[in-house]
Amino acid sequence: MKAMVLERDAQITANPLKLMEMPVPEPGPGHVRVRVRVCGICRTDLHIVEGELPPATRPIIPGHQAVGVVDCVGPGVQQVRVGDRVGIAWLQQTCGQCEFCRTGRENLCERATFSGYHVHGGYADYALVSERFAYPIPDIFSDEEAAPLLCAGIIGYRALRRSHIQPGQRLGLYGFGASAHIAIQIARHWGCAVYVCSLREEHRQLAKQLGAVWVGGASEAPPEKLHGAILFAPAGELVPPALEALEKGGTLALAGIYMTPIPPLEYTRHLFFERTLQSVTANTRQDGLDLLREAAAIPIHPTTQVFPLEEANTALQRLKDGTIQGAGVLKIA
Repeated sequence: MKAMVLERDAQITANPLKLMEMPVPEPGPGHVRVRVRVCGICRTDLHIVEGELPPATRPIIPGHQAVGVVDCVGPGVQQVRVGDRVGIAWLQQTCGQCEFCRTGRENLCERATFSGYHVHGGYADYALVSERFAYPIPDIFSDEEAAPLLCAGIIGYRALRRSHIQPGQRLGLYGFGASAHIAIQIARHWGCAVYVCSLREEHRQLAKQLGAVWVGGASEAPPEKLHGAILFAPAGELVPPALEALEKGGTLALAGIYMTPIPPLEYTRHLFFERTLQSVTANTRQDGLDLLREAAAIPIHPTTQVFPLEEANTALQRLKDGTIQGAGVLKIA
């Protein structure tokens, strides 16, 4: 099979992903093989490629927003059948036995494995996944539309929950990439007034098109205090202004897996009046199922830009530069 493979970390400008021929994987017990049609690109992929996350497996095929059709199942598989259209997300496998798995917090599992990080992901013709983490894709979505829902959508959904925003309240979004452009559609469906702070003018324009009541610069103060906010940009320097923009009792959720250093906070200015700072770590299976169900009911309309698999380096460079509108998706088959 053909795949884009990372052998060693490097800046994306060095084109570190190489097109290679790799063996077609065979599913083991409880796993299924997916013939990948598309795979979304994600800033987490960029963090892996450029070494901002600690190296786990090398060589590695990145990708954790894969959509395709099951073409082979391993021994013991009962819930997924050949021919099912499924999605592969970031969380690939959990132990099911640790304290976190037993208490509904499998996203914090001590022995979790992640797609495109510990095990080969979706920048390839084929990928494997545990049947427990193979998400059925609602028919309403095309492959290209479904791909960004599997990480950008799921993480945005969990971040909305972690921000404790309630229907009808004021929500702030800092950074307006793939995840934010899905989160705003859910928040608007909940009747929230959404305020967007973003570095790029074209992203601010997309936010307006999707119903933002106000848009401003990356660290600009919204005209009203916010009941909740989500920081999607991996920019620690935005944490203080985002906290300062919160209403009393408000919560700021940090949605990234990586962030640059956060400057010192002033207790009275940034945290007093019971403001809360929350991080977001991966997702549970229930997050994924809930997001896909609600996204289909609304329905969500992801904005995508499609690239051939062979242009994965270019697509990730565009992601880093902030020049992708909505979400980038690699066309595999």
